[in-house]
Amino acid sequence: MAAILAACAPLPPKTAMQAGWRASPNFDGRRPNLVIIHHTGNSTLAQALHTLTSPERKVSSHYLIGRDGEIFQLVEENARAWHAGQSWWGGLTDINSVSLGIELDNNGHEPFADAQMEALLTLLADIRERYKIPRANFIGHADVAPTRKDDPSAWFPWQRLAEQGFGLWCEAPLPPAPVGFDLALALTAIGYDPRTPEASRKAFRLHFVRADQTLSAEHENALAFCLLQQKRSPGQ
Repeated sequence: MAAILAACAPLPPKTAMQAGWRASPNFDGRRPNLVIIHHTGNSTLAQALHTLTSPERKVSSHYLIGRDGEIFQLVEENARAWHAGQSWWGGLTDINSVSLGIELDNNGHEPFADAQMEALLTLLADIRERYKIPRANFIGHADVAPTRKDDPSAWFPWQRLAEQGFGLWCEAPLPPAPVGFDLALALTAIGYDPRTPEASRKAFRLHFVRADQTLSAEHENALAFCLLQQKRSPGQ
């Protein structure tokens, strides 16, 4: 009987070494402070689900949203999903540990479905309410991994999200940047990796410049200056 009871007893907590366990009530769960948006790159939802749940692929996200707006939760929010990979944002290099990842069922060469975007906005509103994530911290995979990724693609409607308070956005006409404005320093202050300046600049354009928009050097500086001012505004 003693052996049976011992087998049914809860396992002791895992520790890095042998240590006496004294449980403290003074802790809480990790709170994400970034939301990273991706597109799956797959043609079908079934393919995306297989990729994100296959042990062999070793990739996941917290949520996957289908083209029809159906939302799948794949990983608990207080757990570390494997969605960002090697990445950098605002000096942070382990983005998976501080973020929630949301995958959108989209092959990267098509518009995002209205039902899908409505579901995304609803999910983002829920996440923002619960975690108080700053507006500037809703970003894309390309923003944090500019040398490797281009998702959620040029089709993604960042302006629409920003109008609902998810992410930054500045619309022309913009006041000019001040004399001596340093674009590279501004992009670093926004969050982009200074170690890869050209890739970071490309990701910045992918996110904040519409595909039909012509971008001069003066406009690019003005855009970065505007975004930096928004990020530094109280309450952002």
